Amino acid sequence: MKLLCVVILMFLPIFSRADEVLVAVASNFTLPMQKIMAEFQKETGHKVSASYGSTGKFYTQIVNGAPFEVLLAADEEHPDKLLSSGLAETHSDFIYAIGKLVLWSPKENFIDNQGKVLSGTGFRHLSMASPTLAPYGFAAEQVLKKMELWKKLQDKMIYGENISQAHQFIASGNAELGFVSLSQVKEAKGSLWIVPRENYEALKQKAVLLKVGKDKKAAQQLLKFIRSEKGRHLIQEFGYEVD
Repeated sequence: MKLLCVVILMFLPIFSRADEVLVAVASNFTLPMQKIMAEFQKETGHKVSASYGSTGKFYTQIVNGAPFEVLLAADEEHPDKLLSSGLAETHSDFIYAIGKLVLWSPKENFIDNQGKVLSGTGFRHLSMASPTLAPYGFAAEQVLKKMELWKKLQDKMIYGENISQAHQFIASGNAELGFVSLSQVKEAKGSLWIVPRENYEALKQKAVLLKVGKDKKAAQQLLKFIRSEKGRHLIQEFGYEVD
């Protein structure tokens, strides 16, 4: 009984200081974030409440007063806008991941290793995230324009609000193939083409501490954990590059 009391007293100071951090997370980063959250909570006792969606939509919500304390964006542009408008803490931003765009289908041997399937007639629908809301959607648009297929494929397009919805359209069979993040399908069955990096602007994903979270230790510690060797290793496990 005495031993139990000693153990409780040892951990009481840690968890009495435990806090909760509200994080807006680009939907392509859902799987690694879930792993990061579990490890972070185990190490610190802090709870992470994460919302997943399109970076563009999160930006609008933050500008309009949403109480997020940390943003893990799918690009650099939106965090930079928040910094310049005073809604994010100066010098708190960093590139936490560099994403990879892939063309994926759950069908085996459906997609070749050069994406030539896009020029054929063997599919009715192509899924991608909205180019105006999601950086991965904008990257997909760049790829199709470079392949001179953007206008030709307009009638076959199905747009998701974010990359998760674009993935759902493919997984459910509403589209035979589509552009998603490598992290979403790294362990999935089917066929894919990892789009060469020179075909689209680098998907540098930036993290930033928002003004709402400037005095929150949990928010600061989460960003520190993401930048740590352990955090970087977890991110790389899902197919991302790290700076």
